[in-house]
This record gives sequence, structure tokens and C-alpha cells, in this order.
Amino acid sequence: MRTRLDQITLRTKLDEITIKGFKTFQGLVKFRPGRLSVLIGPNGSGKSNFASFFTMMSRALADEDGFSIFVAQQGGASKLLHDGPSKTSDAEVDLSLSTPIGKIHYSFHLRYAAGDALIFAQEYHANRGYSSEPTVRWQLESHAAGNEEYRKSGYSFPTLLIHAANGLGMGTTRDFLKGVSVYHFNNTSDVARIQTKWKVGDNRELKEDGGNIAPVLLRLKQEDGDYYRRIVETIRLILPTFSDFDLQPEYGHVLLKWRERNSDLLFDVSQASDGMLRAICLVTLLLQPAARLPDLLILDEPELGLHPYAINVIGGLIGAASINTQVIAATQSTALVDCFNPEEIVVVDRNERASTFRRLDPEALDEWLEAYSLSELWQKNVIGGRP
Repeated sequence: MRTRLDQITLRTKLDEITIKGFKTFQGLVKFRPGRLSVLIGPNGSGKSNFASFFTMMSRALADEDGFSIFVAQQGGASKLLHDGPSKTSDAEVDLSLSTPIGKIHYSFHLRYAAGDALIFAQEYHANRGYSSEPTVRWQLESHAAGNEEYRKSGYSFPTLLIHAANGLGMGTTRDFLKGVSVYHFNNTSDVARIQTKWKVGDNRELKEDGGNIAPVLLRLKQEDGDYYRRIVETIRLILPTFSDFDLQPEYGHVLLKWRERNSDLLFDVSQASDGMLRAICLVTLLLQPAARLPDLLILDEPELGLHPYAINVIGGLIGAASINTQVIAATQSTALVDCFNPEEIVVVDRNERASTFRRLDPEALDEWLEAYSLSELWQKNVIGGRP
């Protein structure tokens, strides 16, 4: 029987990534995210662009049209290439993974093509295995990126990974990138998906906008009672009047409903504040069984709409989740920054239109931290990351 530690060890981990020519990344070289990275920086520095890269790859691997649809939705290739195709005609990506089958390296070039499109002009995949195993390499390349024949050849998607052979490690790379989820629970408006009834059976994983929160909670209540109770107890810390969820399926669908303490009234999602819905989604996401979390979990501004005490609770949950899976969080919250250690903070700045990542050095801040908190050093612009 596998132990919990075995399950953690068997996860795929992003060791290192280089991104050149994508959005504000003129040259992000060999960034190592580690177990936990908390990105801080001013608006427009590139924090969301980093998350956007993983959204692009997840969409590209979902189906063969996913990449071209993503490019079109972003406004075309000229909006994705750094400062446009007149300055940047190619984007380059290199990433290294630690996996259960050893070290894996995957790289590709995105090239500008007719019709304001992007195509995969080159892909390279190497399964380095362990020291006693031979290296397996696969390479796909074309020099005809601009012509119609090339466009018809199917390179508008990551060909090596979509048609991957699992035994060569490419399936592992594909599953890792396809499974990366970028969670941003910002849309809680009247027309948001979280406000609607959802199919009971769509409960395998929480959607990136929290739309299927009700069936996910129902499944946890039915199959993982201990986790469900922890979720309810934690929500009570943030929302003192909260009692428990009331999740009764109707004709195969379920709507988020709950009861409050000392009341026999039943409340539904239309009566919830934005902060309440976001807190419920975050607590459910971070306290679900580790096996249901993606190998790389990305949180974009998880502090939105939350009370400072709730932010402290969420910060603790993010730290705990990073024990079981790799986490990258982007934030502008001083309260959230104080939940983490200096070495977990990555300062994102924009120098001459290019995003730069710089991880804090705890030793260099020792004397400062004797008198100030991390958030105070951020506010004083000692560590950077300010407009």
C-alpha cells in the first residue's frame, strides 16, 4: 500500500522554465519555482502573463483546435509575441520536469505566421530517465513555417505531445501541462457560472472559476467525509454565522445552498456576498484530498474580496497545500505576503518593458526583518515590486 509520502514523491514537478518572446517575457531564463512561489509586483509587471502561459498550454493540449482558439481569443499572435511580430517573430520555451520516470526536458518554438497566427515551428522532447538508463530523444522541426502546406500539416498544435507515446515520457509531459489549473475566483456576478445549477456528475475537479462548487462539495460530503468536515469547520472560522451546506440534488442538478446558525432559513448562492463565494471556493480547493489537486496549482489574486482574517486563513492553507503539490500564487495583498517566508517570495518587476523574476534572499534581509515585516519592506520599496 502506498503511503502519503509515496503519493507526494510520485507527483510531477516543474524544476525550471525559460520563456522568451511571450507577452512581457523578453527573456525569463531558468526560473525555478520550487515547492512554493508567491509572485508580487505592480500592475502590468507580468504576474498574470505567467499564469496565462500555462492557460495557453492547457488549452493547446485539450484538443487540436485549443491553441488556435486561444490565440484568436487573445487578439491574435501580435498580442502574444513580445512587443509584436516586428520585434519578436518567435517565442521560445524550455521546461524541465522531475517525474516518476526521471528527468524530462521539453522545448518548443512558436513562430508568427500568416493571418496573425502562431504555429509550433519546432518541438524537442528528451526523457533523460535515471542515471542508469539511456536518453530517449524526439525532435520535430520544419523550416516551412510561413507557407500554406505547413499550415495544413497540423502544426497549429503541440504535435509531439498530443500524439505522444506514454512510454517515452511525452505522455507524462502532456498530462502535466494539460492538468495545470489557473484558479481565479473573480467572477461572482449574477451571470457567473457559480450562480447556476450544475450537473451532479460534473464533480471530478473544481473548475477554474469555481462554477461547479456545489457538486464538488456534494461528492466530498458523500465520499470524503473527513475532508468535507474540515472544509465546513474552516469556513466557519471565516464566516461565523455559517452552519453547513444544504446540497440536495434536483433532477440531476445541484445549487449551492447553506444554512446559518440559530436559523431555520435556507440560503442560496444568489444571497451570498462576493467574498463569501470566493472564500468557499478557496477553502474547498485547498482542503480537498491531495490526490485531486493538479501537479501544479496556480492561484491568481486569491485575496480578492476577502477580510484580512480570511486572508490569513487562506495563506495558511496555501502553505499547507504546497506540502502536497507545487503552488504558484500571484498577489497584491500585503496581508497575504506576511503569511510566507522570504525565500518563498518572488518579486516581479518590469524593466525596459520586460518582466523580471527575482526570489528574495533571506540572509540579505535578516537585519531588516528584525524590525519590519515582509509587507512593510514591500510597502517601503526595500524589496522592490512597487510601481
